[in-house]
Amino acid sequence: MALEIIGFPRSNFVRTVRMVAEEKGVPYEHIAAMPHSDEVKAINPFGYIPVMRHDGLDLVESYAIAHYIDTAFDGPALVPTEPRAAAVVNRWIMTVNTTVDQMIMRKYVVEYAFHKDKDGNVVRDVIDQTVKRLPKMFKFLDAAVADGYLGGDSFSMADCFLVPMLAGVQTFPEGKENMANSPNLQAYFARVAERDSFKNTAS
Repeated sequence: MALEIIGFPRSNFVRTVRMVAEEKGVPYEHIAAMPHSDEVKAINPFGYIPVMRHDGLDLVESYAIAHYIDTAFDGPALVPTEPRAAAVVNRWIMTVNTTVDQMIMRKYVVEYAFHKDKDGNVVRDVIDQTVKRLPKMFKFLDAAVADGYLGGDSFSMADCFLVPMLAGVQTFPEGKENMANSPNLQAYFARVAERDSFKNTAS
């Protein structure tokens, strides 16, 4: 059975696992499905995306899916096998998945995209609180990519988790402004955006 990645294309975590498959050169079918849809809940009863099917294995959670793709298929390893090097990459993966995602995606991008009043106006309560904290986060990330990639000088799975978030945050004005004030992050994003894995997962 072919690898199936199921989830809404604009989800940063769906894009992440698709980027991992692209980087590995693994053929896959992307099935667009919204969170909490019957198709998603058949695999994840909580309705969260992405979900995955492959050869009788149903899997949930973006890191578990990404790790499976990285280790079950041939192709360049996106997390090093050497323990100390792997620890550094995994540290950045988890930092992005928790702290960075919560601020940039859940409390900023998702609020802009989905939290609107009955007239269609964006409800800015959470956004306005988050905007005050964005400069500190962008300064942290700008330093983290100073060597070329996230936490180092070579592309890794950590970059697959971060770059879709950076793509999303630039959709809105305060995110775009903070990117403009982060030269290392700008150069990093431009570099990764040239990779086929990023281009092929744009929709």
